[in-house]
Amino acid sequence: MPESSRDGVQSWTESMSARDRIRAVAETLREPRTVNWISEQADAAWSTTNEELQDLVDQGQLRRVEAGDTTRYQPDYTRLLFEEIRTLIKENTREELRSELAAITEEIEEWQATYDVETWEELEQSLADSDLASAELRERRDVIAFWRENKEDRRLIKHALELYSDVEAAREQMADMADRATS
Repeated sequence: MPESSRDGVQSWTESMSARDRIRAVAETLREPRTVNWISEQADAAWSTTNEELQDLVDQGQLRRVEAGDTTRYQPDYTRLLFEEIRTLIKENTREELRSELAAITEEIEEWQATYDVETWEELEQSLADSDLASAELRERRDVIAFWRENKEDRRLIKHALELYSDVEAAREQMADMADRATS
């Protein structure tokens, strides 16, 4: 992130090493990017960026994508998905996940009733209504962004709840094996 967008927060060059900045940029990529692009965003030397990206590929955190003569890098989205689900399970009880799922569903239902739509896509189509004031347009854009985020959160929480028992069983099995190994 460029310093200008950090709104007074200490700049990357002061708070993070070049390798940390490279990792931070690489972990947030939404599309495949080149070494040059990542190097520029991370404010790091090309050689350091290239080396760090190779390490991240070797660790399975990034994937190398060949596009003609250009090599690009992107996160391993499957791994990120499972890490997010694992974190949800590790940091929340089943009841907390169920409560969050209910809260998200309730919020979406309120938007559906308020705007008389079923999906965020329908709400987005309403932005073309020429009768809307600028404040109403901004409000609807904000709701669309929150709705999309809620939809993604709901998907992750559902996956976490589906896998909760399996993850707990695996943890217990690992703890039992560790106990036997130390006995």
